[in-house]
Amino acid sequence: MAAERFHRGGYHRVSMAEIAAGVGITAPALYRHFRGKPELLDRTVRVGLDALADGVRSAGSTAGLTAALAAVAVAHRPLGTLVQRDARLLPPSRRAALRRELRAVVGRMAAVLRAERPGLAAADAELLCWSALSAGAGLSYLPAAPQPRRAERLLRELLTAVLAVRLDGAGPGLVPGPGLVPGLVPGADPVPGLRSRREELLAAAVRLFHRQGFDNVSTERLGAAVGISGPSVYRHFDSKAQLLAAALVGGRERLRHEVGGAIPGTPGEPERALAAGLAAYVGFALRNGDHLGVMLSETERLAPPDRRAAVDFRRDFLRAWVDQLVRVRPEEGAMAARIRVHALFSLVDDGVRNRPAGARPDLGDCLLRLGRVVLGLPEQPPTGPR
Repeated sequence: MAAERFHRGGYHRVSMAEIAAGVGITAPALYRHFRGKPELLDRTVRVGLDALADGVRSAGSTAGLTAALAAVAVAHRPLGTLVQRDARLLPPSRRAALRRELRAVVGRMAAVLRAERPGLAAADAELLCWSALSAGAGLSYLPAAPQPRRAERLLRELLTAVLAVRLDGAGPGLVPGPGLVPGLVPGADPVPGLRSRREELLAAAVRLFHRQGFDNVSTERLGAAVGISGPSVYRHFDSKAQLLAAALVGGRERLRHEVGGAIPGTPGEPERALAAGLAAYVGFALRNGDHLGVMLSETERLAPPDRRAAVDFRRDFLRAWVDQLVRVRPEEGAMAARIRVHALFSLVDDGVRNRPAGARPDLGDCLLRLGRVVLGLPEQPPTGPR
């Protein structure tokens, strides 16, 4: 019950009283079992994570791995949202424990994968395994639960393709985009010193809200990040919520400008349009990982009108990708296209924000290759030396 409520409503918008009412007890009775919402969130994450660890532990082959991941993704659909969006709200010790457990899962997966692919580098195996986990988590973001057997079958196929991707020969600099300076560290400001104080505050807010959480960032911290006092923030924005709303509007406009125009493509060439959109999105993600993180994790903190605008944008943005993919793979249908598209965005968004894989100089090329197989496009052969 709690997992589904947090998943659908967002952690901050769900009360203990609401969860208690959902299971037919009073809030005081619920507090006899859990000391508060953080502990309840921790336990809901634990249930799904334990199922994931058990499935991976029992898998002796990549076929077993993909079957286990697909089964957990379907049976514990909220897990992806809870881990990617809400787990950062756990106490630091629990966040650290969660990360250790996920790393242990990836380590076991990588050992199985390398046993079947002996020439696979350890770093490549780990990136493939993290990517498979992220792609499976994409199922969490579908508005409605798909038919379980169909979803599980498609996920097994999709995750098998992810774990089979070749990353040897990948190189940097293959996904240029607006304002991207060759060799730039993902997420860095390409033109430092040329922004207004308002723009500096927006950039600092995006970075801090993503990494520390909206509620954990004070106006004093925001001001200090740009060299002003906390009260001076209010000269530029009426409230912290208005600052968040402005930052998210800016991120959406950049996403619409840099990526949205690539998807319509040339009539009659949907595969080419998808490939262009994928390259544009990977380039955007490399430069704007904090923006993507805030879009994912802080939209629920917006006032209702701003939240509706953000949700409407996401729905329309995703629909364009789904429509193009249906044209490329009409035999699979719209639901399969939605599963693939959500898997793609989950994989890319996680890929640019997670360390240590996120620091790879060839990450852009790797994400392009992984993204193509998630969408069901032909895998491009490596361009570099074997």
